[in-house]
Amino acid sequence: MSKLYPGNFFEDFRLDQVLAHGTPRTITEGDTAFYLALTGSRYPLHCSAPTARRLGLRQQTVDDLLAFHIGFGKTVADVSFNAVANLGYADMRFLQPVYVGDTLRSESRVIGLKENSSGKNGNVFVRSSTYNQHGDEVLTWARWVMVNKRDTDAPTPETVIPDLPGFVAVEDLPIPEGLDASRYDLSATGSPHLWEDYQPGERIDHINGMTVDESDHTLATKLYQNNARVHFEAHMMASSRFGRRLMYGGHVISICRALSYNGLANALSIAAINGGAHCNPSFAGDTFYAFSEILERWELPGRSDLGALRLRTVGVKNLASEQIENARIEVDGKQRYHDNVVLDLDYTVLMPRRHAA
Repeated sequence: MSKLYPGNFFEDFRLDQVLAHGTPRTITEGDTAFYLALTGSRYPLHCSAPTARRLGLRQQTVDDLLAFHIGFGKTVADVSFNAVANLGYADMRFLQPVYVGDTLRSESRVIGLKENSSGKNGNVFVRSSTYNQHGDEVLTWARWVMVNKRDTDAPTPETVIPDLPGFVAVEDLPIPEGLDASRYDLSATGSPHLWEDYQPGERIDHINGMTVDESDHTLATKLYQNNARVHFEAHMMASSRFGRRLMYGGHVISICRALSYNGLANALSIAAINGGAHCNPSFAGDTFYAFSEILERWELPGRSDLGALRLRTVGVKNLASEQIENARIEVDGKQRYHDNVVLDLDYTVLMPRRHAA
């Protein structure tokens, strides 16, 4: 019997199947410093212990997206090792802060299956959760991924497509325990713009761009322990339709979040990711830009110190974001994403309110 683990193919998944993922990970100071080096992220709650303590937390928190990437990376071997593409996310909630020293593990449940018309692959829907060493759920999300079949003659499963929310409602947004933004000091970012200063319908073109090199995206994916073959195996990918390794789409999310600092510097943390699409592939050498649209501005129940902004951030490669009027374009009477758009992310952030600053 082979001792090698080939990963799951589409026909290996069963509705309500629970997958306990291996390789728990203790997060270190080195991990967080390396993440900052790879992304350039500057949000103070994740890189300034005095700022975090001033706001009622015990120390700076692990960047929300680093915690997600590590939790997500645990799921790859069982869910998407044989994937064609990661298709989308929904209902992602950052339930509790993650700190250096926490040990994360992940678990997934299959919540939907749909074989594709080609008969060569199918879409697998999972609900994944990440837990700390105390058994507390710190992160939960749904995603769907297209997975190859091992045997094209394998029986077709009953189609089940889960009903997922379009966005996380304001009353369900998690707020870090102890967080008190009434003591927020604007000098932490140097930006004067707070929750009241943003209006639904407003667009912000984040000026800065970032080129991601071969070593950057390779090291990032290793940091996340994401072992998907499409990100690492140049020999295998040379014969693919792309001819080269793909950049992990989650790292593109991190780059765009880091770029959005210029214009959204006081967005303290991510409360939820409502949905997202990786619109076109990204590769080493691409230069990324981003723009954000304010979708909604919400008051938080019972809070006068914090508000929530629902954002749409669009990532663009190799073209300044102000040159993209709309992320989607019409071609031959059909709507599709612009060739230079790589990310369309709908998410909600927490931001201090004006009168509390």
